[in-house]
Amino acid sequence: MDRVRLIVIGGDAAGMSAAAQARKRRKAGDLEILAFERGDFTSYSACGIPYWIGGFVEGPEALIARDPATFREHGIDARTGHEVTGIDLSARTVTVRDGSREFSEGFDELVYAAGAVPVRPEWASGDIDGVFGVQTLGDGAAVDAWISSVGAKTAVVIGAGYIGVEMAEALMVRGLDVTLVERAPQPMATVDPDMGELIAQSIDKLGISLRMNATVSALETSASSAGGGSSTRGGSGRVRAVVTDSGTIPADIVVLGLGVRPNTKLAADAGIPLGATGGLATDLRQRVTGPDGIVEGVWAAGDCTQVLNRVSGRQMHVPLGTHANKQGRVAGINLGGGYATFPGIVGTGITKICDLEVARTGLSSKEAEAAGYRFVTAKVESTNRAGYMPGAVPMTVKLIAEKDTGLLLGAQIVGRTEAAKRIDAFAIAIWNRMTVTEMTALDLGYAPPFAPVWDPVLIAARKADELI
Repeated sequence: MDRVRLIVIGGDAAGMSAAAQARKRRKAGDLEILAFERGDFTSYSACGIPYWIGGFVEGPEALIARDPATFREHGIDARTGHEVTGIDLSARTVTVRDGSREFSEGFDELVYAAGAVPVRPEWASGDIDGVFGVQTLGDGAAVDAWISSVGAKTAVVIGAGYIGVEMAEALMVRGLDVTLVERAPQPMATVDPDMGELIAQSIDKLGISLRMNATVSALETSASSAGGGSSTRGGSGRVRAVVTDSGTIPADIVVLGLGVRPNTKLAADAGIPLGATGGLATDLRQRVTGPDGIVEGVWAAGDCTQVLNRVSGRQMHVPLGTHANKQGRVAGINLGGGYATFPGIVGTGITKICDLEVARTGLSSKEAEAAGYRFVTAKVESTNRAGYMPGAVPMTVKLIAEKDTGLLLGAQIVGRTEAAKRIDAFAIAIWNRMTVTEMTALDLGYAPPFAPVWDPVLIAARKADELI
């Protein structure tokens, strides 16, 4: 058997999971693996960046699972500072830039795991100092260094999704005066408005200024990066304020939390077809597919792909490390001669801001309506443990269930300590297409330090069951 050459584009969760699984199943004599990463790090937790910035964990080293030297010890030639700039499917080659040097490498199999790139609006373009996305460890290092170097006192975080609220907390903990700006009427738009209102109330009590229904139109900058001179809008210089339709907000640092899009330009330029979401479409084994079927020898995993939502039946772009690691593992097992599939997601997400925990899974009410479901909603108040126990604190649980059948479609939780991880019970129920009636009989763990005698999961299921 001829030796197969595998090239991996992207050295983080998806790409290196694929490389590791393929190596585990095929010896170096049978399979050569080269992994190219344009950044300075491999296999790291981008999700940990806000906690590094906030001083909860050390960084960046603590966020790195495996460095290039470790991969090389295991027979994977991982190269950082190497950006793939072109793919030629006919010639089976990639073009790679290493500093000022450019060269080509041939491949038999290709894993495209280029991740996602932050959304950066036109008003944030240009050479503006003090404006950051938070996507890579390099981004985290830049934020950390900027806060210290300029003695930042005021921060504006634009976008109140997961990364936005996490960065707002991190910057507040660092002692900055933080304003969180969101175009929508609520933070965390992936939950229903009534649950979003609970989040907004809690954020406001923390001392973070919330500006909802606010549209950013420009960034105001100093005429020089040193901070002196006259004020201008856009262009270059150091950021000094964020201009919105509801007023101008001073800012020594601006963090963009406006979401990300699949990093697929390189693939598109090579003629690799994209899915409806702009992400790469794959089959269950993570082979890239298009209108004409499977793209031979090309695999994709991670934030650059689209995934099937098992509840709505629709393709979505959901950039999360959990999916990236699973998809990379599946691709690697298949490349190594095994068989594995990635069957999709149910849309589970979880985060915190200070002591407030927020989680969701399945469909929101808006998503259930868009998917054509007739449904009921049930919302209950409970506590994390028996009410007479020290540390008992409230939580709110909301369920969305299909009318008549009782099929659980979605769940949302907002609460304090020990609240949000209860979302996992609902995620498992949705994955296995359970009804709320079936859930009322679940044998969940009980002892006063851990739950009331009727766990909030069961109380919510019972309430929903009464409505169908």
